Amino acid sequence: MPQIKKGDLAPDFTLASTEGRDVKLSDYRGQNVVLYFYPKDDTPGCTQEACSFRDEAKIFAKKNAVILGLSADSVESHKKFRDKYHLSFPLLSDTTKEVVKMYGVWKEKSMYGKTFMGIERTTVIIDKQGKVAKIFAKVKVDGHCEEVLDAVQP
Repeated sequence: MPQIKKGDLAPDFTLASTEGRDVKLSDYRGQNVVLYFYPKDDTPGCTQEACSFRDEAKIFAKKNAVILGLSADSVESHKKFRDKYHLSFPLLSDTTKEVVKMYGVWKEKSMYGKTFMGIERTTVIIDKQGKVAKIFAKVKVDGHCEEVLDAVQP
């Protein structure tokens, strides 16, 4: 499984989104991108994380940063999640798991003694030139949004 590193050119991708159109990462060159990978729509940790980013979206915008949420859920699932919590940023659907594998966040996980493959909660900050500026791996949701805000360079 590839693993991206700080300083790497962020792997480009095009995915279906809640915006009703495909979103291409490289279309955001010239802006900072907060690309956060999360396991599942409408689950407690993922909801808390999404709402934290929603609540701070205006501050991210002042730092010339866009927020993109990405999971393996369908666009339909994403739309329900977005609408339920009034999320103000695109959610991207990686049902083929191509992008989560490309970014190295598709990992073996365990819960209740069972192992399975899933998305490890990770946030990647991509700078205006399209390079990986910072990676937050194995994210703990409490306080994470503030850490990301502090790390984004205007």
